[in-house]
Amino acid sequence: MVSPSDLPISDLIWSIPFDSMSVLPQHKLFSSVNNPRPVVPCLVVRNGRVRCLAATTTTGPTGQKLESGKLVIVPVPTSTSTPPPDPPRVVTSPSPSPVRLATDDPSSLKSTWSHRAWVACGCTTVFVSLAKSVLLAAESHSWAGPILAGSVGYVLADLGSGVYHWGIDNYGDASTPFFGSQIEAFQGHHKWPWTITRREFANNLHALARAVAFSVLPIDLLCNDPTMLGFVAFFSGCIMFSQQFHAWAHGTKSRLPQLVVALQDAGILVSRAQHAAHHRPPYNNNYCIVSGVWNTFLDEMKVFQALEMVLFFKFGLQPRSWDEPSSEWTEDLEASAQIEA
Repeated sequence: MVSPSDLPISDLIWSIPFDSMSVLPQHKLFSSVNNPRPVVPCLVVRNGRVRCLAATTTTGPTGQKLESGKLVIVPVPTSTSTPPPDPPRVVTSPSPSPVRLATDDPSSLKSTWSHRAWVACGCTTVFVSLAKSVLLAAESHSWAGPILAGSVGYVLADLGSGVYHWGIDNYGDASTPFFGSQIEAFQGHHKWPWTITRREFANNLHALARAVAFSVLPIDLLCNDPTMLGFVAFFSGCIMFSQQFHAWAHGTKSRLPQLVVALQDAGILVSRAQHAAHHRPPYNNNYCIVSGVWNTFLDEMKVFQALEMVLFFKFGLQPRSWDEPSSEWTEDLEASAQIEA
C-alpha cells in the first residue's frame, strides 16, 4: 500500500478522519474545475483514516500505479483496552456553618483602656465647650444666641453624620489612610448589623471621640464667644455620640431604656424603623444617624446620587452602591436570627 506521504501534495484532495463506525454516502466530487473527475467513495471503515485520492495516474516507489478514484486507508492505532469507569462518588450536603461574628476576634468588641481614655477626652472637651457657653451667656445675660446655635449644631450634626456615613459606606477600604478602620467597620456592619449592639460603649465611640478631642480642644482654649461655643458643644457632642444613637437604632424596643425609646418615638433620636430602611436594598438611603431629620430631604432630592455623579465624572470614582449587592454587603440573616433568638 502506498503511503500518502509518497504522493505529490497536489494529488491529495480529500481526507476524512474518524475513529468509530462511519458510513460515507455517495457524493460526486471534482478535483478541480478545469479537470473534473468524479470520485464516488462508499465504504464502511472502523478505527481508520480514509484518504480519497482523485488525481492523474502516477507511479509509486514500488512500481504500483495509482489511478483516479483509488482510496488509501491508513490505520489509526487505538487502545486495545478501555479504562474502567470511575467509581461513583457519594455527595453529601455540607453541614450548616456556625454563626460568624463580624470579626474572628470577639475581644475586638470589648473596650480597652485606650478607648476609654479617648472617650473621656472627647467628653471633657465637649463639656468644657458647653460649660463656657453657659457661663459666658450668664455673664452677658444673652441666652438666645447660644440656644439657637446649639439647636443649629444639633440639626447640622445629623446632616454631617449622613454625609460621613455615605462616604465611608461607598468609598475606600480598610487600607484607606486615616479612615480605614472606620470604613472596614461600617462596611462590615452591613453584613452583621447586630454586632454594633454588642460593642461596648467606649469601643463604639473611641474613634469619633479622638477626632472630637483634637478638633474641639483648640476652640475651647481660644474661643470666648458663647454662641460659637454653644454650636461647637452640640455639634461635636452629637457627632461623637452618633455611633451610640446608631447602636440604639439597631436595638429591640424591649431591651432599650424607656427614655431612649421615647426619644426615638419623638424623632429626637433616629428611630429603629427609619434606620432599618438603610439596611434594605438598594442600600443607598437613610444615611443620617443622629435624629434622621435630614433623611427624607436628602433621599427625595437625590443629593447623594448627585454627589456620586460628580465624583464619578470628575475623578472616576464609582460608589459601591452602584454595584449589585454582594455576599459581603447583604445581611447574614441566618446569623442574625440565631443571635436574636
